[in-house]
Amino acid sequence: MPNTKSAERRMRGSARKQLQNRTVKSRLHTLEKKHEEMVTAGKKDEAAASLRTLISALDKAAKTGVVHRSMASRKRSRLTVRLNAIGKK
Repeated sequence: MPNTKSAERRMRGSARKQLQNRTVKSRLHTLEKKHEEMVTAGKKDEAAASLRTLISALDKAAKTGVVHRSMASRKRSRLTVRLNAIGKK
């Protein structure tokens, strides 16, 4: 429990930020799952469109500090490689 008024305010702000971060992360997981379904089904055009949406969301999350920028960059790279591998099979 907070002992001071400023600690109470920090606690309320932290709760708001935590909720917003959870919302963003949940959206990222959903977008990633949809993209994964497209890739496994072999739908290259739909997967490319979903990848653009996912990359945009990852960049925004990294810019605001929800996820680390290196993690976003790594995911972008790996997802792009998987998408490009669809045509080569």
